[in-house]
Amino acid sequence: MPLQNRVDPFGAIHAVPERGLFMGNRGIIHDPATKTLLRKRWALSAWIICACEFRNVRREPMGRNRQSDDQLGGKAGWTELFFLDEVTALAAGHRPCFFCRRERASDFVRRFGEAFDIAAPRAPMVDKRLHKERLASGGRPPAVTAEELAGLPDGTMVADGGTAHALRDGKAFGWSFAGYTGPVPFNRLAERPLRLLTPATSVSVLRQGYAPVWHPSADT
Repeated sequence: MPLQNRVDPFGAIHAVPERGLFMGNRGIIHDPATKTLLRKRWALSAWIICACEFRNVRREPMGRNRQSDDQLGGKAGWTELFFLDEVTALAAGHRPCFFCRRERASDFVRRFGEAFDIAAPRAPMVDKRLHKERLASGGRPPAVTAEELAGLPDGTMVADGGTAHALRDGKAFGWSFAGYTGPVPFNRLAERPLRLLTPATSVSVLRQGYAPVWHPSADT
């Protein structure tokens, strides 16, 4: 059975067989004895996007990946989560990791500083803003009209009810755990109750030119 560790653009965590291009975490939110999630869905405000492969480090998903002297062979360590791509992870409220994706994280934070006129931006500043905005931690995504879609940067995600769409080159790509479908022109979403899924802070960073990694299905 798949573990419950796959994140959708709304920030919810599911048990599905697909893995995706990126890993990430929100702290320790699982029980390593049962490999199931705890009731909480985050343990800290820094929600990050990690590389699936880094320095030949191997982790056991939802296992005991922190060294310990106890007889159980180690403590839980942070909970491995997985995303279709970076576009999905940004929509869920995560941002790049400074440990395994330092160059990308530095670029993201630099553009954050440019967006909000902050001379010396730091990751905790980003995390504080995102934690108030992301849907999964209590944020309230603003409504978006079909006319406003053209003004949003590529890589932004919006929701039509329970369906997520990623915006790129003036078109909307339907999201699924297996990849993107479509695309359809923005006018196909007219008169629908749309919400902005990607947190406003990350949308501002995208406006400054941050280019997230897309799943290959968006290129077909």
